[in-house]
Amino acid sequence: MKALKLSKWNHPLFLFAAALMVTAASLVQVRGNETSGPILTPLAGPAAKINGPKIYGARPGHFFVYRVPCTGRRPIHFSAEGLPSSLHLDKDTGIITGNTPERRGEYLITLHAANEQGNSVRPFKLVVGDTLALTPPMGWNDWYTYYDRITEKVVREAADTMNASGMADFGYQYVDIDDCWMRKPGSKDPMLTGPERSEAGAILPNRRFPDMNGLTAHIHALGLKAGIYTSPGPMTCGQFMGSYQHEQQDADQFANWGFDFLKYDWCYYSKVAPHPTLEDYQRPYRLMGGILKKLDRDVVLNLCQYGMGDSWNWAADTGGQLWRTTGDLGAVKGQQLPGFYQIGFANAEHFPNAGPGRWNDPDYILIGYVGNAFHDTDPPTRTALTPDEQYTYMSMWSLMASPLFYSGVMSHLDAFTLNVLCNSEVIDIDQDVLGKQAKIVRHTGQEFVLSKPLEDGALAVGLFNLAKTQERLTVTWQELGLNGRCRIRDVWRQKDVGDQADQFSTEVGPHGVVLIHLARID
Repeated sequence: MKALKLSKWNHPLFLFAAALMVTAASLVQVRGNETSGPILTPLAGPAAKINGPKIYGARPGHFFVYRVPCTGRRPIHFSAEGLPSSLHLDKDTGIITGNTPERRGEYLITLHAANEQGNSVRPFKLVVGDTLALTPPMGWNDWYTYYDRITEKVVREAADTMNASGMADFGYQYVDIDDCWMRKPGSKDPMLTGPERSEAGAILPNRRFPDMNGLTAHIHALGLKAGIYTSPGPMTCGQFMGSYQHEQQDADQFANWGFDFLKYDWCYYSKVAPHPTLEDYQRPYRLMGGILKKLDRDVVLNLCQYGMGDSWNWAADTGGQLWRTTGDLGAVKGQQLPGFYQIGFANAEHFPNAGPGRWNDPDYILIGYVGNAFHDTDPPTRTALTPDEQYTYMSMWSLMASPLFYSGVMSHLDAFTLNVLCNSEVIDIDQDVLGKQAKIVRHTGQEFVLSKPLEDGALAVGLFNLAKTQERLTVTWQELGLNGRCRIRDVWRQKDVGDQADQFSTEVGPHGVVLIHLARID
């Protein structure tokens, strides 16, 4: 299947239609322990347990912040063996800060966490060199909830909630501002109007963002990372000020403000290159990628370029660590299947192009509650996706080694949504050190099977039922390239379910998934 490449998705107003699919359901108020579906993920126990990636890439001598993801009853005492002297671990919070070593190389660290209920040990390899994002980034982005209404207050609260909800305890760490933080040329809104740049040419945030340095300091104090957005064009998708002809200046500003991630959105660059060639598609990203590499700060580059010019083939060469392979997921209307399937099927085709520091990005995770693009007074609405479809969504993204960015309403997180977002074994599949994207084993009108090789020699396999009725799905060891007896583990339930020598067969609900871990035992 070819990746979706719709030229109309370059139009600045098109992205504002993103909520049409996800706001179809009526509002259902769900809070606390109330649920909208079956809870499959076991609750984290009281004993300390370290989660998150086992490998981390950084450049020499740069600012470093990392919150050790750890579940368990607080207080928890943290310690580390092999931590470079330029880094400091807060024993009470588990937050590592400082500067990376100037010497390139691999630093083998052993993280420890202990409370009254138990101890946890996890290896953590810090690779100081040229490659960032050795595992897919994880976090939150505001776009599909706040659109052109995003404020500094909302971003601060989202960061607070990432910690308070427990999401950070499973490895979510980026808190990303999307479009519409800048000033908007021609706007009559006093919060958005005014000079777009200073006399020296520095880009100015609108009045909804009064203190960018204070915002990133708040995020970093929580052990998290801050992301920002702009466009290589003269304006952004929302028609706010872009970075065209101010690329170096804006990158310097983002670094000075303290941002760790940049989403760089093609929107309005079509005014610069109205009939783009392959060279045109690449040019703005090569420019910004080269600039970011020379900054005195690690800034992960996300190419939001919609897969034009088959960007998965060249995006890593521009300096990007992740790149969109399709148009906006939220703008895709479902027919026989919800829209995320179309995006997932297209993204799955590009498995050869993914690896450590280079990730295919199929867009954000839209489950739980989301906002409305057009009606800022309307309350958030629950996604129209069924519980089975939400498990499918998260399973597919994790098998595809996708960046895991939630884009729902953080203040409306409920038990079911957290159960889908925060299963440590599902996330471990996404964050596996080997960095392989799952291959397509089978794709028919009724079923979709993905298989992802893992560092320990095991396989993670997803059996997806595309039918509207419950079906029995089977995958054979021959299809998977296996031989011998394998132990089978139900990843969502975190439970071993037996062993088999030749195949696995199971009932799968309508639009549902069974996600298994297969480990050789002979």
